[in-house]
Amino acid sequence: MGDRQFERSRSALNSSAAGNIDSMARTQDGDIYTSIYTAIVEHYLAPGTKLPEDALAESFNVSRTIIRKVLLNLSHDGLVTCTPKRGARVAQPTIEEAREVFEARRILEVATIPFIADVLKPQEVKRLRKLVQEQQKAERSQDARSAIRLSGKFHKALIGVTGNSRLIEFLRNLISRSSLIIAVYGSIQESSPSCQNHDQLLDLIEAGKVDQCVRWMEQHLRDVEATLDFGVDKVEALDFAQVFGEIHSRQKGQLNLNK
Repeated sequence: MGDRQFERSRSALNSSAAGNIDSMARTQDGDIYTSIYTAIVEHYLAPGTKLPEDALAESFNVSRTIIRKVLLNLSHDGLVTCTPKRGARVAQPTIEEAREVFEARRILEVATIPFIADVLKPQEVKRLRKLVQEQQKAERSQDARSAIRLSGKFHKALIGVTGNSRLIEFLRNLISRSSLIIAVYGSIQESSPSCQNHDQLLDLIEAGKVDQCVRWMEQHLRDVEATLDFGVDKVEALDFAQVFGEIHSRQKGQLNLNK
């Protein structure tokens, strides 16, 4: 019964994706969504930043109607708050929400470790190690934005081996919220080793030490949460054209490297 439900869910998601590709307007919406999503989760736009429709429409050279639709979709994903007559802002998680997000991640990610350890293939381990190397390189370069993005990418890739689209989407949302939380409460104190070294988890998985894998993930997520400083509060004013121009240039460069 579970397998049949999963296959139906996967088919529905695939059909939805195909429908988006067929529509130029919706593809344009998707590109703008991706740009704003990236700007938020990579801390180009601080939590609490105003997102005026007119300024965004000018930056993307589209109508305010399209921007309004994109902002609504982002609000559904918990990244933006839309208030009548006040407009949209980047969401600003409370301390309680921050603790709940990390609690949810512990419940989800720790529980799935035994299954992941059982099905993880050598080529997937290789791909995950490459992500770890890229993250470590970003950390050595003090590129915090890239390090945070690659850390989230590692966790999403890890849960991705389950093949469960619902689980993957749920974790994607939690990781996005985690990025907002780190943007608000991230501490300047040095992270513990487990915050940085995902290689340790892969070593344990390859060694078949499942119980240690479970303990490692539990401690890892607690260590990340422990670096948060709930006494800080920051909102920055930014130039939208500059922000999205920088993101577009970086994404274009990555596409050229992949050719």
